[in-house]
This record gives sequence, structure tokens and C-alpha cells, in this order.
Amino acid sequence: MKLSERIVITGIGLTAPNGNSLAEFRKHLLEGYARIQKIDMRYMGIVLAGVCTFNALEYQSKKEVRVGTRAGGIGIYCAHKAIESSGLDWHLLDKSRVGVYVGITEHGNVETENEVYQISKFGYDTRFWSHHHNPRTVANNPAGEITLNLGITGPHYTLGGACAGGNIGLIQGVQMLRLGEVDTALVGGVSESIHTFGIFAGFKAQGALAFHEDPNKASRPFDKHRNGIVISEGGCMFILERLDAALARKAKIFGEIVGYGINSDAQDTVLPCSEQQAACMQLALKKAKMRAVDIDIVNTHATATLSGDIRECEALNRVFKQAPHTHFNNTKSFIGHAMGAAGSLELAGNLPAFEDHYVHPTINIDELDPACKLNNLVINHPKHLPQIRTILNTSFGMLGINSVVIVRRYDA
Repeated sequence: MKLSERIVITGIGLTAPNGNSLAEFRKHLLEGYARIQKIDMRYMGIVLAGVCTFNALEYQSKKEVRVGTRAGGIGIYCAHKAIESSGLDWHLLDKSRVGVYVGITEHGNVETENEVYQISKFGYDTRFWSHHHNPRTVANNPAGEITLNLGITGPHYTLGGACAGGNIGLIQGVQMLRLGEVDTALVGGVSESIHTFGIFAGFKAQGALAFHEDPNKASRPFDKHRNGIVISEGGCMFILERLDAALARKAKIFGEIVGYGINSDAQDTVLPCSEQQAACMQLALKKAKMRAVDIDIVNTHATATLSGDIRECEALNRVFKQAPHTHFNNTKSFIGHAMGAAGSLELAGNLPAFEDHYVHPTINIDELDPACKLNNLVINHPKHLPQIRTILNTSFGMLGINSVVIVRRYDA
């Protein structure tokens, strides 16, 4: 493959419930530090959530924060941090050649719920409905807010990929760079889901909303006593470039995206299909020209639902049963499920393994569910390996959308 067709990650910006930079996030993943809180949710009472604590005013004015959305603000913060991380001379960059591709689970529910609640105080008089509602709720909002803030005039859109959205944002950036449509891609995923009572109520109605006396132990993928999802907000944006451009400016390369896959279950709105999840991983391996034995770390999607974790483990065991040295971990046990941001955040948290050679653990496993047994599942404590060269990141979502990204360590 030509250097101009090889796509690398040269910048990372993120906010997670347990960290507002890659260094802080990684440190906490290795230390086993989770951060889940109790919040008072309208109509619901006390629920558990992963809440981000980044400074929204670092790159926006008070008015911009007030007029914009939480998802947009998360995206703006992460985009700025990614650009700073990349070392790009942003002021000299041709902004018409920058593309912004942001994965989301859903968008607009928060703003609509807030407006309905506000007019309820005035007898549902729509004269009190905000004129900012439409730009806040259009599907392209988070990506659009980033372009407005940074003066980007290239293409932008959000990708409604449910909980597979974070990976899909990366995949779109890779494709657009290879097509020559852009020269720099800001990609990833964002989520403001904790600010809408509807998503909490929906998961509770399904019997899939987690609760635990200790909030930090509530997200328990693969544990025998897991009882559901912890909903979180967050975001992660990457700078993607062609390898030749990155080498020309002597950029730090966090990793090379060598394979990806997207497919659909076509079976159920909620219940995942292990056969199609496995097929998606195989598709990514095929595009990367790799075998399962070539993968060092698999970051699992597992959300701590009873059936979802089991079906994913069936898929993983189908693909990696002949890969005795592949290790598995899970990031949601630390931060909960950041929905559209999950895939990009979880990939980011594993990328430093190329340098420090540690597989961060899955925490909160007190008793492993026998149906979730995986060879080399790293539990409760990080594991050091002689070398780590490849990471496979899985993200699966409702309506049966599956996404997988494979990143390889770049060696000159």
C-alpha cells in the first residue's frame, strides 16, 4: 500500500468520567480508578451516571455554551485537545481540506426534553419555546458546532451509528482521506446521553439499568452478578492524516489504522447476534490482511447486560479460539457506557499500550460468569506483555449495527 493510502492517528483529545486527557485517562485505567456518580434525574430520582468534568469555557464563551449543546461542547473541547496533541500548525492549515466526522448514538433528545419541561411551567405555551431549538437538534449539530468554533469549511456530518458510532467516525475519516476528499480528518464520537431522562427510563423499562450501592462497582461486564448498563457522557476526537503527510512534518504517530469492518445483524432491535459480530471482526481482519493470532489486545464492547455479554463472548470465542496469546479487556467497567463516544474513548485508552506494554484490566469482576469465559481476559489488575503491536476495538449497537477497528503500532 502506498504511503498516501496508509492512515495514521497523530492527535488525540478526550474527556471521560475519569480523565480529561489521554495521560490522565490511561493512568486511571492502569490504576483501576473508576468514577461513577449518583445524579438526580428528572422524573427518575437517583440514578448512576458517568459525568465529565472538563472546563467547557476553555474554548467557548459563556454565550456559546448557553446557545450550543452539551454534545457540541464536548466535541469542541476534544477537537481542540486533539489539534494541540497533533502539533499541527492549525492557523496555516487549509480549513477547506479538513473534514469532521462524529459518531453519535442519538442527538436532540436532551434539548427537546428541556424545552417541553420549560413550557410546562407556562401552561405549555409555545411562545416560550427557544428559537435555538432547531439548530440544537439537527442531526449534524455536534460536528457542525466543531466547524463553527474552529473555522473549518470542509465537509462535516455526524454518523448515527448507535453505540458503534465512535468506531464509525474513525472509519469514515479513513475512507475520506483515501478518497482524497480531505487532507486532515477530525474524527471520533461524542455523547450527552446522561442529560436526558428518556434513555434512563428506556433502559430501566428493559430491565437493563445498572444499580449498586457503590456507584464505582455498578458497571460489571462479565461478572456473574452484573445487572445492566451505567449510562455516561464523554467524547474523544482523533486527528487522522495520510502517512506521507505525517512523516513529512515529523508528527508523533499514535498508531496506524490497518483494518475495519461494519455490518448489520438484521435480526433484532436490541438483542445482538454473535454470528454477525464475529463476521464483522473477520471482515476487519481480512481488510488488515491479518489473522486472529496477530491481535495482541481486543477491547470488548461488553456493556454488562446479561444476554449481551454472553453473545459477545460467543462471537469472540468463535474468532479467537485459536489465538492463545490474544488478551481481552473492557473499558466500560471504569467509565460506564459512553454510547456514541464509547468506541473512540475505548480505543484511545488502549493506544498507549504500544509504548508501555500494559493491557489495562476489566475491573469489578468478583465472580466471572462461566458463560463469559475468555482466554486471557485481564481481570482487576493490568498485565505486562513483552510487546504489544496490534489492537482490535469492537463496538456494537442497537438495530444490529456492528463496527470493528484494528490499529497497529507504527514502526518507521
